[in-house]
Amino acid sequence: MKKKLLTLTLLLVLVLAGCVKTKSEVESEGKGDDGKGGLNEKVQIEVLGMGSGEEDLNIVRDELIKNGFDVKLNIQPDYGTFSAQKDAGNFDLALSSWTTVTGNPDYAVRALFKSDGANSLVEDAKIDELIDQASAETADEYTKTYQQLENQLVTEKAFIAPLYNSFKAQGVNKEVLNPDTVRLAKSRAIAWETIDFKDAAIRTSEPLVSQQAIGDLTSLDPIKGNDGSINTLNTNMYVRLVNLTDEDEVVSDGSLSHNYAMAEGNSDYYFLLRDDINFASVSNGKAIDTGERVGAEDVVFSLERAKDKDSVPDHRTYSLHERIKSAEIVTDLKELENTKQSGTDETILETLENGLDTKLSGVVENKTNADNSKGNYQVVKVTTTEPFPQVLNYLAHQSAGIVSEKQVKSINTYDVASFNLDKDIPYGDQRTVTEGVNYNNQLYASGPYILVKKNDYQADFVKNPAYRAGSEFEPKISNVTVRFIDDADSALSALRNGEIHLFNGVPETKYDLVEKADNLLLQKSDSNAVTYLQFNTAGREVSKSENLRKAVLFSINQDEFLNYYQGNKKKAYSTVSPLVDTGNELVADSSKVKEFLEAYHKE
Repeated sequence: MKKKLLTLTLLLVLVLAGCVKTKSEVESEGKGDDGKGGLNEKVQIEVLGMGSGEEDLNIVRDELIKNGFDVKLNIQPDYGTFSAQKDAGNFDLALSSWTTVTGNPDYAVRALFKSDGANSLVEDAKIDELIDQASAETADEYTKTYQQLENQLVTEKAFIAPLYNSFKAQGVNKEVLNPDTVRLAKSRAIAWETIDFKDAAIRTSEPLVSQQAIGDLTSLDPIKGNDGSINTLNTNMYVRLVNLTDEDEVVSDGSLSHNYAMAEGNSDYYFLLRDDINFASVSNGKAIDTGERVGAEDVVFSLERAKDKDSVPDHRTYSLHERIKSAEIVTDLKELENTKQSGTDETILETLENGLDTKLSGVVENKTNADNSKGNYQVVKVTTTEPFPQVLNYLAHQSAGIVSEKQVKSINTYDVASFNLDKDIPYGDQRTVTEGVNYNNQLYASGPYILVKKNDYQADFVKNPAYRAGSEFEPKISNVTVRFIDDADSALSALRNGEIHLFNGVPETKYDLVEKADNLLLQKSDSNAVTYLQFNTAGREVSKSENLRKAVLFSINQDEFLNYYQGNKKKAYSTVSPLVDTGNELVADSSKVKEFLEAYHKE
């Protein structure tokens, strides 16, 4: 028995000894290893995303595995932890999305891909040049330039890998609301003033009840926020010089301007102001007319602070307005008579007077002297740092909302350089409208509604009594309640149960539930939302190798996303795709993947 045990022990030692590699064996196996996992080993790719995008992450993982990659998913529970991982560089690919809320292609690329962009991981001189070139061109000129930009961004450098362009959808309770009055715009946030009940008799007794996911409001000062917490709220609280139609055309409808005009050279823009809007404030829980007109002085003040990155602490929309050189009140009628409208023989004066009941007999500097019925108007001239027709789209954005110069200056009495968040409460801080001991509503609204108060569950708005009274743009419903429901399934349930009347943002996978409900109507349209993969451009193998990035790029089969979402997505090539038809299309190609991987290993 002892002999058998000894024999087995010796055999085991020999077997184990055979598992230990000699130095020569290691050196022999190391030959041909390029430091990238070996020629015959799979390249590992780490994909970062959030739990809300898990379906997309799984499709990306499967497509990459199918093409020979070893994939590691780094899924974070929320945007905060996702951003922390991204800032730390813990990714090769980050699942990203972008919605061009201004309806113009410059917004779709400048912050994302220009070397000095606020959200850019890209540094490429040619891309910078093309972005600036396109921004100076009109819509009928810039298609070729944006095509060249996409070629450099995706085809040549593979800085991003596009996945899809989304639709925009909202559910409407058609038993409570008149669906014909509910707009669904491609870019701009939903406008409340047009919405009406099916039974007009309840306009003053019942609130319109909507929802949004985020209840922690960035700021009710329009230049200090550009996110899902305030975009819709500030859009409805502050009037702008121009607006966007549902199809992204710049118009004066529903704005502070009767008309606008662009002068020859595409650097000077003129706006003829209305005199029928006053600021609203809040007193004893009700909206009151302050008696202060919204005028050119307020426009100049609002735009000058919008273009100045140091005008307020934590200015979050500066990049949208940095191309504004100046804003001024026009005081000489001859300037309008002697300046030509861009691309026509018409003068600026003739363009501004189109459709007016009373023509201009004079332009006034002080807003209290404006009287449109007598031909006395205010005109604001905005000049850009270089020719930039797309400035009009930025002026239609909620961040270009007109605030009261008098009120904001009376609240923001602190020194910006030494601002202390604990003791200095700036204009628009949500603490001033939140129920409790700190409530001290300081808001002045130039738009159709004003926020009265909020808590952790909802925000309550009241109609501005001095906004376009008696016109088609006077708000129909007196009160609006915005419920904070962060989960899409819960929001959909609230819509189906009648707890809310409107749910903007119905997920593609839930369209059928809305369509099958007897009390609901699904509104669906194109959107400017694009989902894509952002490559890490620092500290990773994908950062250094175009070949590796292109291997990932050609692994992406957009048809698989379209199939998963049952056709409720569209193909995209970049964030510009929904705005400009460049003709570019990404076609998955496993042979190209193999070719670029081989080239990568030879680098």
